[in-house]
Order: sequence, then C-alpha cells, then structure tokens
Amino acid sequence: MEIRGERECKECDHRWSYYETGSVSCPQCGSLRSVGVGDRERHTATQTDLDLSAHRAAVGDGSIRDAAPALKSDLRDYVRQTGYIRGGELLPLGDTPLAAHELLHAVDVVARSNRPTDDEQLYVITLLRRADEGERPAPDAVPDSMVDARGLAYAEAIDAYCRDLSTWLDDNPNPEGRTTLETLSNHRKRVEALDGAVSLAESEALVEAARELHTAVVDDDLDALASARDTLAALF
Repeated sequence: MEIRGERECKECDHRWSYYETGSVSCPQCGSLRSVGVGDRERHTATQTDLDLSAHRAAVGDGSIRDAAPALKSDLRDYVRQTGYIRGGELLPLGDTPLAAHELLHAVDVVARSNRPTDDEQLYVITLLRRADEGERPAPDAVPDSMVDARGLAYAEAIDAYCRDLSTWLDDNPNPEGRTTLETLSNHRKRVEALDGAVSLAESEALVEAARELHTAVVDDDLDALASARDTLAALF
C-alpha cells in the first residue's frame, strides 16, 4: 500500500517519520490525533522486531515441545508482518527473516517427532539463541534431518521477498530484472513442490540470487544482474 511518509501531531505540531516508527501516535506528546503529510510512497515494511527472549526462557524451564505453540505463533506473526519496501525503497533479504522462517520449521520437526534426536534439539536451540540477532547457522551446522526444513523455510522467505520485489518493479520498471525475478520464482516454486528436499547449496544459492537481484535493480548494477543469472543458471 501507499502511505504518507510523515505524520503531524494535531496537538503539538510535532512531525515524525511514519516509516521509522510505524505508529500514528505522537512520539513527543503521545497524542493519537495526527494526520499524514507529504507524498505517498509504497510501504510494506512494518516496524516489527523479533524478540525470542521469553521463548528461550520457556525452553530453559521446560522443553521445546512445550514451548512450541507460543513460539510458532510469534514466529508466524513476525514473518507475516515482515515487508521489504520502506517508503518506496526496496530492502534486501536479511538474515533475521530467513532464520525466523527456519526456526518455525525446525521447531515443527522437533515438536512432531516422538523421539527427536539430540542434534535436532540442539539445532533448534542454536536457532532460538541467535535468530532475533540476525544470525543463522552455517550450512555445515545443519543436521541431515533438518536439511528439508531449511530448504522449505528459505523458499517461503524468498516467496515473500519476491512478492514485494515484484511490486517494487511495478513502480520501477526493469525488464531484465523482471525476467531474472521470474527465473528465481520458478526455482523457488520447484523447491516448494519438493517440500524443501534440495541441497543446502541450492538453498544458499537462491538466497544469494535474491540478494544479487536486489543490488542489480536498486543500483542498476549490471554485474550484479549477471551474477544473479549465473547463480540461477548453475542450478539447472
């Protein structure tokens, strides 16, 4: 949606950036009586922080299975509200959304298992410890039983990113970027059709291609566009 980037308080006349706060309440006096001013810009990036501290404590006091319902609910809220266009600016695909998507799937694997392995439980705890700080485990740290979970999680994160990227390209046409986006989307659909059963290298390649495509269209960088295409072509 398109939103006016500034708010003006009708009580104290203070102005602030809605893109930064995501709130209509005045940060100066607290009044809810404000109006939007300035030009409208495309905006999907809500001000949503991922805070997993309560869930870390819950796992410490109990088990992953017991903590799973509340954790999964908060993760779903976070990934649903995460957007990639801020005031008309296209943002890159960050590590926090990727880790959040992966933690959601990894928790589900452990919660549904009658006998989760030590490696699986440790992996969930590792994700839980660092996901809200924008850190995700390296591929060589992923247990074999979690490879598909990562593949599906990354495909879902890239799907959300591609939707916003497509919207951004509607406002900022780039035919070559659009074509490359379609190729990326086709690879993502394949991963989803396979329920994430692809190699860790392929999952990382799709993330890399999404990031290269961001650089290509935002900076009009032909080298980044060629790199994204090469990355995707290597997957065939």
